[in-house]
Amino acid sequence: MFKSLGLQLAINLLFIFYISVAKSAPNLPGTRQEAFNRAKGLDNGISVSALEQTWNPNALNQPVLSDSDYRLLKQLGFKSIRLPVAFRFFEDQNIAIDTIAKQIDKVWQQCRRYGFKLVIDYHYGKLDDENYLTETPRIILVWSYLAQKYQHRYEKELFFDIYNEPPHMNPQVWKDAAYNITNAIRTIDKERTLLIGASNFNSIYELSRFVRLSDENIIYSFHFYEPFFFTHQGAAWVGNQVATTGVPFPYTEEKFPTLNPAAKNTWGETNYYQYRKDGNVQSVKDKLMIVKQWANKYMVPIICTEYGVYNKYADINSRCSYLKAIRQTLKQFHIPGMLWDYNTNFSIFNGTPSLENLPECMREALDYDNKSKKH
Repeated sequence: MFKSLGLQLAINLLFIFYISVAKSAPNLPGTRQEAFNRAKGLDNGISVSALEQTWNPNALNQPVLSDSDYRLLKQLGFKSIRLPVAFRFFEDQNIAIDTIAKQIDKVWQQCRRYGFKLVIDYHYGKLDDENYLTETPRIILVWSYLAQKYQHRYEKELFFDIYNEPPHMNPQVWKDAAYNITNAIRTIDKERTLLIGASNFNSIYELSRFVRLSDENIIYSFHFYEPFFFTHQGAAWVGNQVATTGVPFPYTEEKFPTLNPAAKNTWGETNYYQYRKDGNVQSVKDKLMIVKQWANKYMVPIICTEYGVYNKYADINSRCSYLKAIRQTLKQFHIPGMLWDYNTNFSIFNGTPSLENLPECMREALDYDNKSKKH
């Protein structure tokens, strides 16, 4: 009897061990595993705002970054660059795709020279519920051109982010568009890893409801600016809902400002009273856990392709505390992240990008001192 019990116990233990291994180390398709590996390589990235600056008439006629910029980014430990490009805007200006591609290629050549991976991002599109049947083919034309240009080359270093921040639209319409864009690229390039996010501006909540595409070579992306009430305080392009400024992170009662009258009767008023609960590190972790759980459910790689703080009104210590919380949580959850952005109004520098203009608390947020010691 004891022998049979011992044998049964051994079988049970073996079964439990097998199940635990299967859960912790799933046998993924080779292509999806490669997508996981490539996603890790994009970690600690940063967006460079230049070719999406529709307000800049010289956007295509000046260098995106100088050699000193690339060296600084390398020194700070960044490993990848995301390049937003206003393809649709340039098309409306009758600028040939060849002209745009030349600028992109200059950035790519510098990335290869300095050892950065590059994500090309389709920025400022016009896709919506009403025009997707005519707009999707326009997007496909751009990616078909680039897929042909880089076909069979640099699959582990060059990525396509197929559409930045699909608007507040029918999620199924966006998914159909993403499916068609992906399939069009795959007729030319089957090896390129694509980045795809959800509707409602790369929302974490929409992504949590998204059913993954069948294509195995996709990294699913999201943007994280939660709490928006803090990260976009005073941003005029957003509207009165973020009119309240001087908002600290984390929340403290003694530093919390009064509600700006312009924000009354907007979502900004709701967010103002909610900030007592949202303005802390634990809330950030809880929200990022939403996408982490979704990724675990489908066993797919994810990446945060934007996070940051509008720097005009948020005080430097709050900005540093927030970025440190985001970076540490992303690291804890094994989610690669890309900062927005290098040298405009979300910049981490006080003035022109340089080591001298990087505040001490921002060095700590980037863990710069530890990285510099390793070199």
